[in-house]
Amino acid sequence: MKINQLQIEIDGIDKEILRFLMEDARKPILQIANKIGISGAAIHQRLRKLEDAKVISGSKLIVNTKVLGYNTMAFVGVYLDKASSNAEAVKELKKIPEVLECHYTTGNWSILIKIICRDNEHLMNLLNKKIQPIDGVSRTETFISLDQQIERQIQL
Repeated sequence: MKINQLQIEIDGIDKEILRFLMEDARKPILQIANKIGISGAAIHQRLRKLEDAKVISGSKLIVNTKVLGYNTMAFVGVYLDKASSNAEAVKELKKIPEVLECHYTTGNWSILIKIICRDNEHLMNLLNKKIQPIDGVSRTETFISLDQQIERQIQL
């Protein structure tokens, strides 16, 4: 598989390494090396190549937000009064810790955001007091997620 950005060649071993790390980014390199049948140094070289080509942009720890008391996940379509309001609106949305993702979209909304709240009251306060007052936001449309049924990365 060739990745367009730098025309890097991704072979079967690279894909196997990526699969192991996508499943568990904390998996020890030597354990991966033993399963694949190459040295730990070779794994490190391949990972460096993949990082340099921007195929890998880091790893992260996933926190179970429900255990921390955040039980309401919502997607909010943000209507802007004009397209030129986008940069300022995004700057303000970045200041709101509950905003997990922000996407510039086609379709009815200018922006689609994913937010996490403790409950519906928290969501209502966030919408009314922090998101809707942002300059350039004309209105919002909110969809509460009842259950996340699929969560995954692209398969290699």
